[in-house]
Amino acid sequence: MKNNIFKTTLLSLIFIGHLAYSQTSKIISGKIVDSTSNEALVGVVVGVKESTNAVLTDENGEFKLKTYSPLPVILQISYLGYLGKVVSFESEGTKLIVQLVEKSEETDEVVVSSRRREEIVQDIPIPISVIGGKRAEEAGAFNVNRVKELVPTVQLYSSNPRNTTLNIRGLGSTFGLTNDGIDPGVGFYVDGVYYARPAATSLDFVDVERIEVLRGPQGTLFGKNTTAGAFNVVSRAPSFKPGATVEVSYGNYGYIQAKASATGPLGKYLAARVSLSGTQRDGTIYNVYSQKYINDLNNQGIRSQLLFTPSNKIKLTLGADFNSQRPEGYAQVVAGVVQTNRASYRQFNNIIADLKYSLPSTYPFDRMVDQNTTSRSNNDLGGVSLNADFKIGHGILTSTSAWRFWNWNPSSDRDYIGLNVLARSQAPSKHEQLSQEIRYAGNITAKLSGVIGLFLIDQSLWSSPFHTEEAGSAQWRFSQSSTSANWKTPGLLDGYGIKTYSTLRTSSKAAFAQADWEIFNGLHVLPGLRINYDEKKLEYSRETYGGLETTNAALLKIKKDVYSNQAFDARVNNTNLTGQITVSFKASDKINGYSTYSTSYKPVGVNLGGLPSNTDGTPNTDLATVKPEYVTHYEFGLKTTPFQHATANITFYNTDIKDYQTNVQSPELGVNRGYLANAEKVRVVGAEFDGSLKVGKHLIFNTAVAYTEGKYISFTNAPLPLEETGKTENGQQVAFKDVSGGDLPGISKWAGSIGGEASTNHLKFVGQEGKFFLAIDGYYRSSFSSSPTPSHYLNISDYGLVNARLGFRATSGLSAFIWGRNILNKNYFEQLLPAAGNSGLYGAVLGDPQTYGVTLRYTF
Repeated sequence: MKNNIFKTTLLSLIFIGHLAYSQTSKIISGKIVDSTSNEALVGVVVGVKESTNAVLTDENGEFKLKTYSPLPVILQISYLGYLGKVVSFESEGTKLIVQLVEKSEETDEVVVSSRRREEIVQDIPIPISVIGGKRAEEAGAFNVNRVKELVPTVQLYSSNPRNTTLNIRGLGSTFGLTNDGIDPGVGFYVDGVYYARPAATSLDFVDVERIEVLRGPQGTLFGKNTTAGAFNVVSRAPSFKPGATVEVSYGNYGYIQAKASATGPLGKYLAARVSLSGTQRDGTIYNVYSQKYINDLNNQGIRSQLLFTPSNKIKLTLGADFNSQRPEGYAQVVAGVVQTNRASYRQFNNIIADLKYSLPSTYPFDRMVDQNTTSRSNNDLGGVSLNADFKIGHGILTSTSAWRFWNWNPSSDRDYIGLNVLARSQAPSKHEQLSQEIRYAGNITAKLSGVIGLFLIDQSLWSSPFHTEEAGSAQWRFSQSSTSANWKTPGLLDGYGIKTYSTLRTSSKAAFAQADWEIFNGLHVLPGLRINYDEKKLEYSRETYGGLETTNAALLKIKKDVYSNQAFDARVNNTNLTGQITVSFKASDKINGYSTYSTSYKPVGVNLGGLPSNTDGTPNTDLATVKPEYVTHYEFGLKTTPFQHATANITFYNTDIKDYQTNVQSPELGVNRGYLANAEKVRVVGAEFDGSLKVGKHLIFNTAVAYTEGKYISFTNAPLPLEETGKTENGQQVAFKDVSGGDLPGISKWAGSIGGEASTNHLKFVGQEGKFFLAIDGYYRSSFSSSPTPSHYLNISDYGLVNARLGFRATSGLSAFIWGRNILNKNYFEQLLPAAGNSGLYGAVLGDPQTYGVTLRYTF
């Protein structure tokens, strides 16, 4: 049966291909020029609408495009910095002359490339949000954490760059402390290159053209399989038209941000762009121990690109970037204390009373700590890439090659307080990745197009040279698990710790394909398939050191109960076939409906932070690996343009995940970063609406609302919540809990954003022509759980933020505006985390307070 199906499919493809090449071709030729200067524009994308058939204009601004489509043919023309244009080619033998108007403001029709071709976003049968670079810059959205205020379906939680969770619709990565042994479920791409480590999301954007957020599983078009969506960042490309921009911002808390970008030709076929960005800000939390403000910003970034277009059939872009962070940052404040089920002497308040210690403040929004360990987050990330496009036949062959690195050198105070409990908590790591994607996108017939590709990525992650966890002089009291006087032995645990050595090697290979078949006018069927192979090899060992040297068996047992030697290896691999099918129907230019069924897969994982111990003290190697996730997803959407300058889109979806990978914070200090486990099944259902409206030339409104409900359908072996630590039943210690029916962490049922801008007619200000404008953005999210296991205490209340800006935007020359973020000075938590050891103390990642400033920009 399978062989017959295969033969039938193969014969059908051969027949379709024969039809494609037997049709009479037509040549469309023309020239693209600047509407003001009439100068030829080089590198303009000219393509057949709703097709992958496209070419670039040559050094004279001219193009020739072969097509098999019947006339008239609708052409879509797009060029960086200019308004896109759609024109009709009526008869062969005529030469088109098309004038493009330079872009001075946001356009109604947003053109994106997420599906590996230039398309208007309203025509794409995928839920996608697009934030233009100009809007992101003026709104102060210079990193992903700020972008989430503009796209409510995006969630980002970060207690430091390594421990960063980027989710879409509440899915993607494990919530809480990061475990490097699993893959993210949200793909993060910059200029077509996949960034494997979540630390990339904490860095500043550098010279961004637009940010595309695709929701739902993606795998038949993108290089890396993603189960929840993709973040596609597109940088401003080099241009043969010279230009430069310089921008400086000043604000409270000593905020300074400087940006510069320059582009222009280096020869007849060669153009370049160089972009710089730097951000500094004083801290927003006062450390009474060091007597200085911490949680500052100190970010720098550079991106350079070379564009080589020797003909209208070849386009090469060589890019390099380097980003660095050097803050004393990411410290958590004490948020509260929970009464656990442990004995009275093991409760946090009794512990600190015995040690004659008191907190500097019990109100987290005093923004005060007394941490005696420096919160260091040295974070470096960069790489080199080569994107090559070759026009071959009726499509484009694209190759994306990249090498990237990540260097991480942190230090944190995991006990959150001034007592010397954990003297050191450091996990310096290095990461390198090599990736290669090759794909061909083209037309088979006038009604059938497709994409086929291969993707490979190899990664190495290793401790550099080792991770350290070291007890301080007060650790004995927090680790004390009996009333034995041996715990009070002087110096027993002081300086006692572990050094962890680990190496993880990951290899992923995939082949993917997707077709787009227009059955009849407006009705498209888009099937896609993907096959993945993933392999992971882990070597892990940790060694104890320090503390009191003794031969006393009772004292040695105490030391072993706190930290112990551990070593294990793991090697796992998995092959998986996934796919999707979408049916879309564009009833008219104003209505585009679609439905999608897809399956997806997150690779098998390994535990890279140590394992819980068995009763005999040996590691529980059953937890060394975690099963892959299997995703089944349904989506129904409607994109509409009810009238000119207005859009209204709505989406409904259901996502079921089998063997959901979740992170568990262990009560054992020696399990440095928690460990991974599988929940049997989770489900996320939701509805989303987004819309925009432009009233005349001077008013623009946009809004997005998301309803999301995420539940553990079955999770019978979940860890205990913080308040149930120490729970016993029938005299036996309870380690796990059935939380089936409980809420998934990090998901607000309601989230939304609304924004608007009012502007004047073109006026002159300080000799410059431009517009005065007032813009306001609002963001709201309802309460959500901040614990992998639902807790009565680790829940974050709902909050809303308001941002605004007022100023003058010049067509060219000097622009200036004042801005404010969180202008109502709302106090809110971004994340709640239990302190190491589960004494009942928990800390918080605080949202930024009210900030304000001024931005000056000069463009020429």
